[in-house]
Amino acid sequence: MPIISVFFGIVIRMFYREHGVGHFHADYQGQQATFTFDGDVLAGSLRSRTALRLVKEWATAHSAELEANWNRVKAGEPLERIPPLD
Repeated sequence: MPIISVFFGIVIRMFYREHGVGHFHADYQGQQATFTFDGDVLAGSLRSRTALRLVKEWATAHSAELEANWNRVKAGEPLERIPPLD
């Protein structure tokens, strides 16, 4: 479960054994959701509207880096950390 970013208590991960459309996982206060690189929710939920907004903002700002990490996942290569929101 490689962590690629952490900000405001939100932990962002990408998993090596994933398939399908490119995505990442966000954990916040015991809640989990899966997001597209645009920040849209694919599965799960984060009850905090603020956390949802922050994840979307972060994903939009780092979509190219998320895509690059997704390509690394598919190639079995190490993931790179992505800067958090300030």
